[in-house]
Amino acid sequence: MGFQAGIVGLPNVGKSTLFNALTQAHAASANYPFCTIDPNVGVVPVPDPRLDRLTTIYRPKRTVPTQMRFVDIAGLVAGASRGEGLGNQFLAHIRELDAIVEVVRLFEDDNVTHVAGRVDPAADVATIDTELLLADLETVDRRLDKLRRQAKGDRTVAPEVTYLERLEATLSDGHRPPPPTGDKEPAWLAECRLLTTKPIVYVANVDESQLADPDTALAPLRAAVGDTEVIPVCAAVEAELAELDPEERVELLEAYNLAEPGLARLIRAGYRLLGLITFLTGGPDEVRAWTVPAGTVAPVAAGTIHSDIERGFIRAEVMSYADLDRLGTEQAVKEAGLLRLEGRDYVIQDGDVVYFRFNV
Repeated sequence: MGFQAGIVGLPNVGKSTLFNALTQAHAASANYPFCTIDPNVGVVPVPDPRLDRLTTIYRPKRTVPTQMRFVDIAGLVAGASRGEGLGNQFLAHIRELDAIVEVVRLFEDDNVTHVAGRVDPAADVATIDTELLLADLETVDRRLDKLRRQAKGDRTVAPEVTYLERLEATLSDGHRPPPPTGDKEPAWLAECRLLTTKPIVYVANVDESQLADPDTALAPLRAAVGDTEVIPVCAAVEAELAELDPEERVELLEAYNLAEPGLARLIRAGYRLLGLITFLTGGPDEVRAWTVPAGTVAPVAAGTIHSDIERGFIRAEVMSYADLDRLGTEQAVKEAGLLRLEGRDYVIQDGDVVYFRFNV
């Protein structure tokens, strides 16, 4: 699994339309608030042209891309943390995910009502931010109440109480939690599973005309979110792309001067956000992509394939994808002296084509 992301935003910003386009899951989508009642879940393959090339080289029985999971959360409104609209029951779904994809509406359309009566990206972002902060404040308050009672008979929890009181004050002031320090704070913060600690990427839902000049269209949203990455996507175009065969899809992308669908751009942004990389395995039986955090050493990467391979790790035989792509065969890479034997301390790189030797 690549990563899991929750798609959030106000009602009628195009979340479910985008979800349908990304996953082709055909979740309900309509012009009224809270059309999404239960979260919709879609698992999609991560597009990677390197897999296509390895499939040509190895001609395997099957090709398996890595996958990612999207969860379409019901539209949030001001007061969601206090139960307004469909309430914070849906915020709980985000706590289990790796990242947040916030869809912000930039398009104008009199036929699609905006819950606030106007298109205002900065205000929409502020509303969602406030609700996530308030929901986290409630979470920290509950944990503090529990620990304060526990502290009456167990003084060992006093440092955690002190930390959570500082965290409570930070959230009350409208700020996201600072990075934890020391040996204990990371675990205390992780225990809270706060929404505001989730990495976030913004998807700007634009119309067809705005695709022609995305920088101008995105200016108000970028001003509101600072350095956080913003991906311009036209959900309507993505929905159309999802229904086309590959040849027609290429033609439509060219018509809008797009190099690739929004899914690919969004997934790459997510990988950058979470610090993830992909390594590859290939052979006559299977070509496959695997996702691991950057900095993963070879035995741990082997464990993503099977725990026995990590336990019995001997060495990794590594080729770079670029070398294999250029030379065309594994044998040619070996003859060129470009196949490397790496040990337990080797850090896997994005695009490594790896065969793990092991013995159990």
